[in-house]
Parts: sequence; C-alpha cells; structure tokens
Amino acid sequence: MSIEIYWFSGSPFAWRAILAAEVKGIDYTSRLIQASDGDHQKPEFLAMSPRGKVPVLRDGDLVVTESLAILAYLDRRFPEPPLFGRTPEETGQIWRLALDFENNSLGQFMNIIQPIFFDQVEEKREQVEAAADAVTHELARLEGRLKEQPWLAGEAVSAADIAIYPFVEAVLRAAGKPIAKTVPLRVLPFEQTYPALAAWRQRVGLLPGYERAYPPHWRSAA
Repeated sequence: MSIEIYWFSGSPFAWRAILAAEVKGIDYTSRLIQASDGDHQKPEFLAMSPRGKVPVLRDGDLVVTESLAILAYLDRRFPEPPLFGRTPEETGQIWRLALDFENNSLGQFMNIIQPIFFDQVEEKREQVEAAADAVTHELARLEGRLKEQPWLAGEAVSAADIAIYPFVEAVLRAAGKPIAKTVPLRVLPFEQTYPALAAWRQRVGLLPGYERAYPPHWRSAA
C-alpha cells in the first residue's frame, strides 16, 4: 500500500505535505477531501485526525498528523533528497528557521489569509491591519536572507522553504483579491518590493512535482 495524504485544496498546511512528497518523488495516493462537504468531520476522518485537521499522512497502520511532523517523517522514511540537511548543523538550522516562522509569524499570516478568503475583512479590519505590519516585517527578514543565498537554509531547498512558501503564496493570493484593496497590506507589487523573494518563488515553482502540488481550485478561481 502506498502512502496516502489527505488534504484540502488551498490549505497552506496541507500544501507543505504534498509539496514535500513531490520534491522527494514519493509514490503516494492523493486523498483530496472537501471542507465544504464536511469531509473533515466525518467519523472515518476523525478516527485519523481527532481535531479534524489536514494534512493527514497514512502509511499502512501508521497515521501522522501536523504538517511539520509529516515533513520530518517523510525525511526519515525517504532520505533523498534530504529536507532537514545532511549534518547536525544543517538540521539544527533548518528546524530553527521552520520553528521560528511557526511560532512567531505563521499566526500573523493567517490573520490576513483567513479574513480575506472568508470575506471577514470588515469585522476583522483591525486584526488584518495589525497583521500586515508583522507580515511585511517578516517578508523583509526573509528577503534579507535570500539576498545572500538561493534557499532559506543555504544552497539547497529544505524543509524551511517548504514550511514557509505556502503561506507566502497564500498571502499574495489574498492580496490580489478585490477586498484586499481596502486594507493597506503593502506587499504588492511583490517583485519590486521583495525581488529576492520573488526570485525564490520562481525557484520553488520549478521544483519537481510543483504543478501537481499546486492547489487545484486556485487554477480556475479568481
């Protein structure tokens, strides 16, 4: 039985797992489920993920939840190419980058993404505007790293890139929505404001399997 990955289209957390599997060239079965149909609240799904969250990875009898844990599992299960480095120093650096984003910036990205995607900007305007300050600060920090090297942790793509990229992409998609014009997000035009990050986005887009990992409903939705 191949590995199965359960995910929602457009979930940055789920995108991490799918993109990691594609970069590693893993033979996996995609289980795209629909939040709008309540698939994540059905008993069979809750038996795997009691919190009703994606992504979920199932490898035989083993179930792994939480996107960073899934990245770590895939890296041990399929060592090449490594996502967490080849040396203890590289591993520590990659985990530091991923967890720094997870603990200090991810929530602010979501404070922009969710209100815009779910048409809640008016009632959460102060939250979105405050988050915009934090997000632009984080983007500037990432821009500084990428001026010195092609990938966040050095010369090769790593779990740090895969952990952070989907949230950058989701914020940019949110910023392109008409309602976002009423909020000073200050992330567009992205190529002019963050040229090193823009070049990094292009490199991510050329990774093996990127097109298969891209959220399918984003291809047709505005």
